[in-house]
Amino acid sequence: MQKDVQNILQSAGKVIVGKDETILQAVIAMLCNGHVLLEDVPGVGKTQLAAALSRSVGGEFHRIQLTPDIMPSDITGYSVVNQKDGSLEYRPGAAICNFLLADEINRASPKVQSALLEIMEEHQISLDGQTHILPSPFMVIATQNPVETYGTYHLPEAQMDRFFMKISMGYPTLQEELAILDRNGEGNPINNISEPVISTAEVEQLQAQVNDVQVSEGVRNYIIALVHATRESDMAALGVSPRGSIACFKAVRASAFVHGRNFVTPDDVKALAVPVLAHRILLSPKGRNQLGSPEALVKQLLDSLPVPAGA
Repeated sequence: MQKDVQNILQSAGKVIVGKDETILQAVIAMLCNGHVLLEDVPGVGKTQLAAALSRSVGGEFHRIQLTPDIMPSDITGYSVVNQKDGSLEYRPGAAICNFLLADEINRASPKVQSALLEIMEEHQISLDGQTHILPSPFMVIATQNPVETYGTYHLPEAQMDRFFMKISMGYPTLQEELAILDRNGEGNPINNISEPVISTAEVEQLQAQVNDVQVSEGVRNYIIALVHATRESDMAALGVSPRGSIACFKAVRASAFVHGRNFVTPDDVKALAVPVLAHRILLSPKGRNQLGSPEALVKQLLDSLPVPAGA
């Protein structure tokens, strides 16, 4: 595995117990300039994962607790009039950082959701005729609880499509939970990361190197066949968009890169298809009855599609 990624995994592992695959998926999203939706029950370490990733790469970390009364300006910032010369001065919001943790994103109002769209897609803020470019790298890590629905808003499909991946933490095993007890008995585990293992400038260099990974025509066709199958299936009312196929293309290159290869294999596609594509699918009534989840549909399609030979 790529050394810098190993260092990040080891660093974040000082905080998060037994979730190397989840951390790796978050790192792959970061290497692709993508955003992550962490969907899981409370108390499994979603917030700690975001903080651990940020601290491991030396990024500026902001957290905003989203509630129905949060205003767009809390995220984007706002302009105030300079009383001396009448000019507008920009006061930064929470989004001016490298890692923005949008906690409980589904509790934010539709107006706030709309404010996040430009931030996530363009990595910039347009306000009062001025454009404010966000720092690089920039990553939104949003969390939501899939069980509790009281006081929440449905995330629109346009917003879901802007998340590069949707991943979950999952409950720890018995042994992992014992380790969690021991680690938390010594204080907040985030303090176990005393210094970054790489810098944000090095993250940008890694992002550029990912673009050098080669993707064969067979693997490209495999990705497109999978995406088109989601659109043609009677199990889906809404299939994966072109943004989703681009995300999958980027993700598999990053997967190959972190595993020390300069070429992509079909196994990279199989490993990342569910977290990259499933949340972009809206099931039909038939799909909900027979499959229950978009993740099940993606797995079914992977099992049915022919794997490219020699890729």
